[in-house]
Amino acid sequence: MWIPFRARPPVIPLVRLEGMIAARGGLISGMNLAGVAPLLERAFAMKRAPAVFLAINSPGGSPVQSALIANRIRQLAEEKKKPVIAVCEDAAASGGYWIACAADEIVADPASILGSIGVVSSGFGFQEAIARLGVERRLRTAGTEKTLNDAFQPQRPEDTARLDALLEELHTEFKDWVRARRGAKLRAPEEELFTGRFWAGRRALALGLCDGLGDALGEARRRYGETARLVPIGPRRRRFPFSLLGGGAALLEGAAQVAQERAAWARLGL
Repeated sequence: MWIPFRARPPVIPLVRLEGMIAARGGLISGMNLAGVAPLLERAFAMKRAPAVFLAINSPGGSPVQSALIANRIRQLAEEKKKPVIAVCEDAAASGGYWIACAADEIVADPASILGSIGVVSSGFGFQEAIARLGVERRLRTAGTEKTLNDAFQPQRPEDTARLDALLEELHTEFKDWVRARRGAKLRAPEEELFTGRFWAGRRALALGLCDGLGDALGEARRRYGETARLVPIGPRRRRFPFSLLGGGAALLEGAAQVAQERAAWARLGL
């Protein structure tokens, strides 16, 4: 008796890239190359997969780690000859958008936040506060420019100028990457797109910052048929309580990281 052959449904890896982008992983969710590279390698190693999907949900962070992750995505895509589709969730902003641009196509929800093609540096000045408290700070350096942006000294014009120049260099790297990856797809003047402003998904589509609107499963089925299945690939969740991860110091570090990530999301209104 002849039995008809049933083709296997397409199975597509979905790599979750979530949280702040930082060199140190810390105690909360976040991204860096060390943590993301094994996930990417697992995804691209799936031989029968017709593509690799990236689910991006990040307000940004370290430009270096953003570039390293994006470059690793491109290396694997070219090595394995697989298309890469980035699906933006709540946000692919700043460094999150840098990573999204490593994909061959970007899909977003109409309510996703995309863009923020800029660089930011922030801090505080406590020099007047410690003076009122009667605190004397004792600092010695070898090198005249070792105290750039020191929180306990007044800002000097030359320090501000040096920091502005550094930020401009990093901004240039970001802009060059977006130009290289999106190129002719961009449909607005650079002076509008590269200001650090961000947009919701539908407007981002009109500006050429993404290629379509949708979600991961819908996009997979639209491209590869109704039987297409997504296989999420993400880091293992930590189950250890803070008390086992360094006591009070770990709690303070974790609280600082939570505050930093909360501030990054708040800049996007989320």
